[in-house]
Amino acid sequence: MSSADAPRSHQPRGRITLIDGRSGSGKTTYATELARRTGAQLLSLDDLYPGWDGLEAAEAHVLRHVLRAMDTGEPPRWRAWNWADARPGAWHELDPQRPLIIEGCGALSPTARALADWGVWVELADDSERRRRAIARDGEVFARNWQRWARQEERHAALHDPFGTADEIVEVLSPSSD
Repeated sequence: MSSADAPRSHQPRGRITLIDGRSGSGKTTYATELARRTGAQLLSLDDLYPGWDGLEAAEAHVLRHVLRAMDTGEPPRWRAWNWADARPGAWHELDPQRPLIIEGCGALSPTARALADWGVWVELADDSERRRRAIARDGEVFARNWQRWARQEERHAALHDPFGTADEIVEVLSPSSD
C-alpha cells in the first residue's frame, strides 16, 4: 500500500483519530488526505512542538488541552509554537462537535488512545527513505536536528509503544519497493 492509497482504506471509527509514526513516514500525507475526504479537523503536532526538544511537551499539551478537555466537556484548544521567535504563539479553538484527527510523532500513547476512538501507526521501514523525505520537506534545519529529533522519537516509542497501541498499522512502501 502506498501513502497515496492508504486513506481510502481507512474510515474514522469515531470522533477522534490519532495518527503517529516516525519522521518522514507519511503520516501527515495520510492524515491530510483522510481529513480532506472525511471533513474532519486536523491538528498537526508540527504546529505545536515547542522547539526541537519538544516532543514530550507537545504530547502533554494535547492530552491536557485537547483530549482531556473533550473528555470532560470543556472546549478543546491548542497553542501554536512560533518557530521563528522560539516562543509560544496563538491559541486555537477546535470544534468539539466535529471529528478530529491528531497527527504527529507523540500523538499515540496508551493514555491518549484511551481518550480517542482509533489509533493508527504509519510505518515506513526504510530509514534512509524516511530521512530523505523529511529533509526534502523541512530542509537543512531538520537535517541538522535529525539525530536530536530521532532520539525523542525513540524515547517516545520506548515509553509508550505507539506501534503496539495502534488499532491499525499502515505500511508505506518506499519507491524502491514499488
